Amino acid sequence: MPEAKLMQGNEACTLGALTAGLSFFAGYPITPSTEIAELCSEELPKVGGKFIQMEDEIGSIAAIIGASLTGRKAMTATSGPGFSLMQELMGYAAISEVPIVVIDVQRVGPSTGMPTSLAQGDVMQARWGTHGDHPVVVLAPGNVRECFDLTIKAFNIAEEYRVPVVVLSDETIGHMREKVVLPELKSLTIVDRKAPAAPAGYLPYKADQDGGVPLMAPFGKGYRWHVTGLSHDETGFPTNKGDVAGALIQRLMRKVEKAEPLLRDYATESADDCDVLVLAFGSSAMSATSAVRQARAAGVKAGLFRPKTIWPFPEEPLRELASRVKRIIVPEMNLGQLVYEVERVVAGKAPVEKLSKVNCELFRPEEILASIMGGSK
Repeated sequence: MPEAKLMQGNEACTLGALTAGLSFFAGYPITPSTEIAELCSEELPKVGGKFIQMEDEIGSIAAIIGASLTGRKAMTATSGPGFSLMQELMGYAAISEVPIVVIDVQRVGPSTGMPTSLAQGDVMQARWGTHGDHPVVVLAPGNVRECFDLTIKAFNIAEEYRVPVVVLSDETIGHMREKVVLPELKSLTIVDRKAPAAPAGYLPYKADQDGGVPLMAPFGKGYRWHVTGLSHDETGFPTNKGDVAGALIQRLMRKVEKAEPLLRDYATESADDCDVLVLAFGSSAMSATSAVRQARAAGVKAGLFRPKTIWPFPEEPLRELASRVKRIIVPEMNLGQLVYEVERVVAGKAPVEKLSKVNCELFRPEEILASIMGGSK
């Protein structure tokens, strides 16, 4: 039988990464993600992996891109300020199609902000932090077990679709401890990138233009190919041809858009017959769950929609729910970021109410409950 453990969220992320096959970690210590680096420094050498403490976050993401190019499964971990420094190379990983995983344990900002305090202010940065149109997948765990599960999923997605994947945790999720029963290893699906059969005739960026993913050969194994942040053709070498560059960007975006039904992950509670829908993610969703249950006990038909995949956003299931509810409440530990995506998707089918909090404290269930009850009398 699987063993029950008392585990911290950051510990669960690390264990999930190791289970997925992590063999290279480069990072710079930053609160509240530091435990991930500490644990990787202890555990990776035990399995033949490599840990490097870099001089900064720019060097960290550059190092994991390089490691991934050699065939390693690579990851870094950071928080908001460090994630900001990584944005240029997030774009490099996206256009060069190098699979990497970045864990962002959010804290109060902007700038240095309050390093040990809770916030959820990196939602837009995770999607749009780097410039230009680019693919990215962002997963948001809502408890300690999901830190394990979604980190494995992040590696699987990165490997299968050759995209950077962000695990968007937060200070509360990262530092809280819960009883966790981990699945048996034989029950897990672990995905490895697809490699070409032989070096002869290999074109590193040849793929179906309708969202295809090219085969990825590891450096140092007999393959020689060009990697650049410039727009490039199938050979990997730069191009100034507009039609080729345009087709590249379209394919990069399409490979994630086409896979969205497969990537989509969310949870609901009492949503089938609800009048008031609360949409929350991460630590805010813990309080939202309690508020929904209290509202139900008081006779109000409240429900919960909790996206685990933030980007691409699970549009179809939310749009279907929006056509049946009277109100949607979006509690976030920021001044409004995901709420604007909710408004775009709902498109007027139901009123969307923003519930913001930026005082470094977790939502209390009664605060969300008051919002539920306020419009339900």
